[in-house]
Amino acid sequence: MVAKAKGDGNILKIALEIQVAVLFVLNKIDELQSYFDSSFQQLLALYYDFLKESLSHWRVSVSPFHYIGPLTKFDNFIDVYMAKKQHIAIYTTASLPWLTGTAVNPLFRACYLAKDGERNVTLVIPWLSPIDQGLVYPNNIYFKSATEHESYVRKWLEDRTKFVSPFNIKFYPGRFSTDKRSILPVGDITEIIPDEEADIAVLEEPEHLTWYHHGRKWKAKFRMVIGVVHTNYLEYVRREKNAAEAFLLKHVNSWLISIYCHKVIRLSAATQDLPKSVICNVHGVSPKFLEIGKQKKEEHEQGKPGFSKGAYYIGKMIWIKGYRELLKLLKNNQKELAGLEVDLFGSGEDSNDVKEAAKKVKLPVRVHPGRDHADPLFHDYKVFLNPSTTDVVCTTTAEALAMGKIVVCANHPSNEFFKQFPNCRTYDTNDGFVALTCKALSEEPAPLSDSQMHELSWEAATERFLKAAELDQGTIIKKPSKLPSTKLASLSSPSMRRKWEDASAYIHTVVVGNELSRRAFGAIPDTLYPDEELCRELGLPSHPVTKCCTK
Repeated sequence: MVAKAKGDGNILKIALEIQVAVLFVLNKIDELQSYFDSSFQQLLALYYDFLKESLSHWRVSVSPFHYIGPLTKFDNFIDVYMAKKQHIAIYTTASLPWLTGTAVNPLFRACYLAKDGERNVTLVIPWLSPIDQGLVYPNNIYFKSATEHESYVRKWLEDRTKFVSPFNIKFYPGRFSTDKRSILPVGDITEIIPDEEADIAVLEEPEHLTWYHHGRKWKAKFRMVIGVVHTNYLEYVRREKNAAEAFLLKHVNSWLISIYCHKVIRLSAATQDLPKSVICNVHGVSPKFLEIGKQKKEEHEQGKPGFSKGAYYIGKMIWIKGYRELLKLLKNNQKELAGLEVDLFGSGEDSNDVKEAAKKVKLPVRVHPGRDHADPLFHDYKVFLNPSTTDVVCTTTAEALAMGKIVVCANHPSNEFFKQFPNCRTYDTNDGFVALTCKALSEEPAPLSDSQMHELSWEAATERFLKAAELDQGTIIKKPSKLPSTKLASLSSPSMRRKWEDASAYIHTVVVGNELSRRAFGAIPDTLYPDEELCRELGLPSHPVTKCCTK
């Protein structure tokens, strides 16, 4: 008995030493993966099988793993420790105080993904120099430093969520393109996330973030790259330029996304069809709008008049956001819509033109500067009119529904998600718009049920995102049944696909890594690297040759 106990003690000692070795390897997975990529996973799988087989004959009267608590089998031990905590970096193309969808929605996504503490989340947003800030941010808002900008963003968010979420914020250098009306990255923005933290990247507007990307390949930097398509760029180009450019852009977008993304989430079928994509609305609304909706529901139950104002529309004041269609509908149906008053709220490059066009409509159409949709000014409007067909999923439509309003919108793929709500009314024709608008003004909205409110919330949107991105089961390094031979691997479809992607990425990098060819394809001049001003503002080192480089 003594000898047997001594033998079991030696076995336990050996097993504990192996545990230490395994834990050391597992703690270094992120670092090692950056060097060995998928080959490391195969090596780790072989190591797993070796240890499992070696230990099988040790399980005698005393299990060496009895002392690990509930983990009584080596299989469980490995599975638990291989379920690593996810590191998610969310890159987006805009930031507050610009109240656009790509500034607001990624911010809430980061907030709610990090809320339960189960993931490490970093939101990566563009930093603009003061000159560009003046072109983008409303109400003469300027930031002297990234720290000041971050404080503004966090305060805005916490005022709406009423809780503090433990996510990080980092900035990449950006420049505002006046012709594209959007912010473009400067330099290699993959370097914003250190290699040891690079795990999962979420590219909000992946085509936008990769048009002029000339740095490290996204798939080489991150284990998983997920694109979330927000914008119907093809429709914008068709309307503002021509069909030929839209055709070219369609194929460029598809090519780039296939190179840089493992998986793509399209918010609606209004976007172009893309490789490796699924359709799912992974956006929600700020809790503030749901609180307004609950308040209106209580007023309805108490018999109080909930809505004392008529119809309105809010959105960035550029023609392609539905203003042209709305003013045309109002102008063509002035007789049928007699008595209707409409308020338009927005700021943008076409504000003056929209004001002039509104004056030509005989119906009372008032044009106001843009403001936060949660402002008390909007609480008592009953009907939200939104004829836009360029959106992918309109944020303001979701907000209006959350506040308990009736929404009259076009029967379009971008509004498919909203059709499940009784207060969403979709039209196909001019007459349909008139009939639905008149009907909406004459009746009270249906109060939202608890389940409908949940469906609009960011909690539900986060659940949909994790499921669509296949992140809801955690990050598990899968172990293959056996290691494929080199010959078979070289001929396999995944191997050939990777070679094609690497070759495509190389071609793309060469083209957009040259100043002359970048300009030829529409990049902002001198944005290969951030200039001295951007480097100074973000604390980045100067480029050794010309401008600067990201760190």
